[in-house]
Formats: sequence, structure tokens, C-alpha cells
Amino acid sequence: MRKQDIEAKICGALPGAVVELRDLTGTADHWEAVVVSDAFAGKSLIERHRMVFAALAEEMKGPIHALTLKTYTPAEKSG
Repeated sequence: MRKQDIEAKICGALPGAVVELRDLTGTADHWEAVVVSDAFAGKSLIERHRMVFAALAEEMKGPIHALTLKTYTPAEKSG
């Protein structure tokens, strides 16, 4: 799956999010994502991950086999 497509899905679900993606295997099916979003404020780690996984629900059924997540609010990332 293309990096741009993953970024677009996440940003569509979390407007204003900053997404950094890294292809872990070179095969475009195992990804590491760092997602920074105001929407994560007040949310637990599991809630944050569920928000991202919900945006990629269809992709997780096939084109994406593994997704490692790091989720932050802007304040957490900058400080």
C-alpha cells in the first residue's frame, strides 16, 4: 500500500494530524506510524490506537499486515 494513501486515510479521520510513516520491510505492508493529533487529548493509549486503526479498518484486512503506532498530542511531541 502506498504511503500517501495511508497518510490520507489517517488525516481524513483525524483532520490536522501530522503523520510520519516508515516502511519496515520494504514491501509496503509492514508500517510504523507516528501520529500527532489534537484529537488524542484526554484519550488513553488504547483509545488513540483504536482511532487510527478505525481509519485503516479496510486496509488492515489485506494490504497492511502490520502497523506499529506511536501516538502523541502536539504538546507531548514537542515537549
